[in-house]
Amino acid sequence: MLYSRREMGRLALAGLPAAGLLLRGQSATASVQARPNSRWAGVHVGLNAPYSFGDNAMSSDETLRRLLQLGLSTVELRSQPIELFLGAPAAALSGRGQARGAAPTPEQVAERTEAAAALRKWRLSAPLGKAKELRKQWDEAGVLIDVVKFDWICRQGGGRGQTAPPLPDDDLLEYCFELAKSVGARAISTECPLWRMEDTRHVGRFADKHGIWVGYHNHNEVTPATWEQAFSYAKYNGANFDIGHFVAGQNTSPIPFLKQHHGRITHMHTKDRKLNDGANVPFGQGDTPVKEALRTIRDNKWNIQATVEFEYPVPAGSDRMAEIAKCVQYCKESLLA
Repeated sequence: MLYSRREMGRLALAGLPAAGLLLRGQSATASVQARPNSRWAGVHVGLNAPYSFGDNAMSSDETLRRLLQLGLSTVELRSQPIELFLGAPAAALSGRGQARGAAPTPEQVAERTEAAAALRKWRLSAPLGKAKELRKQWDEAGVLIDVVKFDWICRQGGGRGQTAPPLPDDDLLEYCFELAKSVGARAISTECPLWRMEDTRHVGRFADKHGIWVGYHNHNEVTPATWEQAFSYAKYNGANFDIGHFVAGQNTSPIPFLKQHHGRITHMHTKDRKLNDGANVPFGQGDTPVKEALRTIRDNKWNIQATVEFEYPVPAGSDRMAEIAKCVQYCKESLLA
């Protein structure tokens, strides 16, 4: 069956399977003529990708293709697809190894040490000029790379009192900010180093130097006071505000924090969870005031990306793309109501 340009655009924006079939095997923008637009009532709705697709090491081309199918025009993009595009060693980025929680074998330790050294060497000579090619491709497709997520800058580590993983050295921190700048990002995001908050002071120096925000991501244990400590250390230290984690961990509404610190919030991870460390659930079925948070951003005209983060179990008979599309639609309807 042949499709007109207008019909193809509608299929891509609706996220229908047919659009995916037509796009498969082609360049990310070859068959999609209509530019996506997921800014509704002034609020730009995006996605944490490719994390939400279930594969952080997904290629840039495939990630973009799926975003276009969903009709999304902005993204919090993980660093892995960018680095793979630039030619990084794929095995070093995949995170393969022993099962979660298992102690590594001596062989695994040696392999990881060797892979980390090779990756560091590659990063310090990475062709950042090529990142502008990726930015051009995404710009032409109509998808803004607003935030770049680095898993490996700050990490929370184990429980309180345990040693947190060390920060990357200064050369690698410089690389992170230069990479984000090369793809046109307004901010980077990373984990909140809960048990060693001084790290946010050091990272904040690089943020202030480059004029690029750092959004520290919260899990359940992060309190408003944690973020306020980070804010005090640097002008460009901010919050990647996950309202689902906030509700599950703090057992209270995220709206007061949103109102008080909106100027420091780089983007808002938008998902629904239940109180008391409760489960992730489909939008509208939990205790997280997703609609109210979206409308608070809308009504105050704040420049905060509403970043869908897909984490609830896929229901039987459905798939990730269909469920993510439902989340996006929920946000759209909430904003336009």
